[in-house]
Amino acid sequence: MPRFLAPLLLLCLTFNAHADSYITRLLNKPVPGGVAVVDLGTSAQAPKATYQGKPVLVVKEQSNWLAIVGVPLTVKPGTQQVSSGGRNLSFTVGNKKYPEQHITLKNTQQVNPNPENLKRIEGELAEQIQAYRSFSPVTPSNLLLDKPVNGPLSSKFGVRRFFNGEERNPHAGLDFAVPAGTPIKTPAAGKVILIGNYFFNGNTVFVDHGQGFISMFCHMSKIDVKVGQQLARGGVVGKVGSTGRATGPHMHWNVSLNDARVDPAIFIGAFQP
Repeated sequence: MPRFLAPLLLLCLTFNAHADSYITRLLNKPVPGGVAVVDLGTSAQAPKATYQGKPVLVVKEQSNWLAIVGVPLTVKPGTQQVSSGGRNLSFTVGNKKYPEQHITLKNTQQVNPNPENLKRIEGELAEQIQAYRSFSPVTPSNLLLDKPVNGPLSSKFGVRRFFNGEERNPHAGLDFAVPAGTPIKTPAAGKVILIGNYFFNGNTVFVDHGQGFISMFCHMSKIDVKVGQQLARGGVVGKVGSTGRATGPHMHWNVSLNDARVDPAIFIGAFQP
């Protein structure tokens, strides 16, 4: 082999090995509501990265640092950029079409709330947004997550939802069809950062897994944790119920990265393009 080709071959092998890395194969689903894995290169210390002005989860795999970027459902297909160390690193967001779901509710206040309920909803939303924007320095214990409950999916992420014929926000998580009272377990170690009984979400728990990687569980019949409590992977946060805007008992689970709600199916190996 000519001597000048050896470094080039080594570079290609290194790139290909990283491009096919475990984390990339597991998580890189760059669509609206998906996740982009962006290579930040090598460095002695963990680099910082931002996307749309918000800090991003950064982890190390072998010698490379990777940005694990949550892509909001509102992002259009095309080129996006992560900023790190004065550089702008591009990734491409593909297209994904989400199905529709039509739901009939007897309680019309959960479709068109009155002014008093709207005021309550706005205050609760502000609390939850603040929790989603939490960013602790802790590295998540695991990126391949456990299911919070064992049961079939009853509603997928990203579904366009129509309540009593009126379109509302897309479904921001996964629903599991399991009986009331089923224990809900945290899919990774974390800290409880918010609990509440909310108009739409009912009994709700937020768990911070580290660096803006957050799980939210809602519609619970019972909350078994307190704010500030540290949970090991598999720790019970509460029990399945049907509180809030729910037509029956089920477990609703949100996953958020850099304040973007993303498809939890990505993290349990159940993503469908």
